[in-house]
Amino acid sequence: MTFTISRRIGKFVFDRRVVLLLVLAGLLVAARSWLATHPQHNPWAPLDLNDPKGWATQQKLVALRGDVATCRAVLASSEVGFRALEPAGEGDCRREDRTRLSSYPLSPDTPATTCPVAVAMELWRRDTLDPTAREIFGSEVTRIEHLGAYSCRRMYGREDGPWSEHATANALDIAGFVLADGTRISVLSDWQGEGDKQRFLRAVRDGACGAFSTVLSPDYNAAHADHVHFDMDSRWTSVCR
Repeated sequence: MTFTISRRIGKFVFDRRVVLLLVLAGLLVAARSWLATHPQHNPWAPLDLNDPKGWATQQKLVALRGDVATCRAVLASSEVGFRALEPAGEGDCRREDRTRLSSYPLSPDTPATTCPVAVAMELWRRDTLDPTAREIFGSEVTRIEHLGAYSCRRMYGREDGPWSEHATANALDIAGFVLADGTRISVLSDWQGEGDKQRFLRAVRDGACGAFSTVLSPDYNAAHADHVHFDMDSRWTSVCR
């Protein structure tokens, strides 16, 4: 009798294991199917700038920072117009990656930046800038005023110390915006106080933190009183101030 009970117990445990394996297999199939229809959450799917932001988007953006070819392939497959320019500069200001977006409302011109900056700019405009302008002002952003991307210098123009991300055009400084209805919003003039312009500037600053590695505004220090600095530093964590 004891031997018979022992055999039944062993069979019961085996059956539970089989059922568990079948359940896990079913969950794996369901997960793969769900990820296939939600590539923004799939860390193994290529980044597509037409997909909504997902759990894996930040990881994919980080991966582009050291891979120019893959980064430009993302722009191409996402149907974002750009030009790949020849490298330029020397030494610490050598710019191997010079990528210029073909259709982006920057003024006075559209400077060449690194490809990761170009990708982040597209995501920021799509996910934050345009929706925020429509929500607050009921108008589109037609011009983004900037203070430049490339500047062969160290941080804060010092004679020594770390090189600025601007030294390789891995950064962009935004000074203001002009809407389709003619409204102008200036970081220097409109950051302080409360109102629609102030709310807009803070919202587009905060939204940029999900796309760029570094976002520094007038809230950071006096050196940024007239612009918001965006860059794609190679660190894994984001700085947003």
